[in-house]
Amino acid sequence: MDQLRRAAVTEPGRLRIIGAALAAAVLLFGVVTVWEISGRVAAADDVVSRSQPLSADAASIYRSLADADTASSSGFLAGAQEPREVRQRYEKDIANASRLLVSAAANAAAGDSSRKEITLLGEQLPRYTGLIEQARATNRQGLPLGGAYLRYANEQMSTVLLPAAQRLYEAETGRLYTDYDDARSWPLAALAAGVLALAALGWAQRRNYHRTNRVFNHGLVAATGAALVVLLWLAVGQSFARADLNEARTDGQESLKVLNDARIASLQARANENLTLIARGAVLAEDKKSDKYDVDFTTNMKQLDDGLARALRLADDDSGRSPVTRAAGGVAQWKQRHAAARESDLKGDYEGALPQVIGDADHKESSGASFDTVDASLEQAVAHEQKEFTRAARGGLGALGGLVTGAAALAVVGAAAALLGIGRRLSEYR
Repeated sequence: MDQLRRAAVTEPGRLRIIGAALAAAVLLFGVVTVWEISGRVAAADDVVSRSQPLSADAASIYRSLADADTASSSGFLAGAQEPREVRQRYEKDIANASRLLVSAAANAAAGDSSRKEITLLGEQLPRYTGLIEQARATNRQGLPLGGAYLRYANEQMSTVLLPAAQRLYEAETGRLYTDYDDARSWPLAALAAGVLALAALGWAQRRNYHRTNRVFNHGLVAATGAALVVLLWLAVGQSFARADLNEARTDGQESLKVLNDARIASLQARANENLTLIARGAVLAEDKKSDKYDVDFTTNMKQLDDGLARALRLADDDSGRSPVTRAAGGVAQWKQRHAAARESDLKGDYEGALPQVIGDADHKESSGASFDTVDASLEQAVAHEQKEFTRAARGGLGALGGLVTGAAALAVVGAAAALLGIGRRLSEYR
């Protein structure tokens, strides 16, 4: 300690201390930058390759389950000879939900809230499919008990499976938003370390100028340049990353959430429309007067209208607006055809109402055809927004590309240059 104190009172000793401090400041800046940006790169990469795909998969599980319920009721209404394409649609939905559940289970951590929902879905899905098969088999025999089995299956779907799928989607979406926030946050410690390093280098050069009357010290200038490049790269790169990730969230993920909700509302509305004919007034709403499934259909259609209006406001280009506008037109048509079918059913003309809902050779313009238009349009809109999200999120990740390696390399170069610059001054005392 005494040696260090004695060295500090001489100019060479002071220069050695200054050189060490400058090198340490530049290296500290580099280390903090690498540490903070590594975390943001990892979070941005998770947004692109993990959390958003898992959120999309959870939404797809919900859609597949809701669509399977819709397809099963459509097939039941068709009678003993269930159309092959309806059966294939149901089987495809169940297979897709099962496959995605396996994938979600593989990515869920032990003790994660998502795992609880995945386990519940895995246990209840076979029970639901068993009820559907019982309803189908009974329906083929022409027994009215088939409708009861189908209603019970629908109750299991709406009170157990779909709520669990909704909770899974919310959990995965929450993880996605956490990754967003982590990737977007400003690296304040790195920025502060950069300003501190530049201030120290500026002070050292000013001191050098006052003591030697030399304007530039090449080593210190090079160190300052390296630190300045890293600081600007850090600030600009994070700014672009934030902008792209904000676009991915507002123009992509938020639109996807609204469209997914709208599509689910349309699927539930279609299932309730079918069940209105299947139940034939056997299940009443809370007022004990209205048909429960018709009341639920009205609620679902209102949710669908609201969702499409929000989706249209969020759409930021013609490719995004066009399918939503087409879906809105399909909904208006669907309501008209449903009202006509419902009027026939309330008059006691079940045989006349049935083809208006499921269609046949004489009823091409059924409410089912309108639903298909709405569903296909929403599927196209979801695909477009997913593409927009991926493009913007990858742009955010790309904005940080190379910064970790570049910051580390430039910090080492800057520290070495600072030592060389001070070493040049020390050589004058030998």
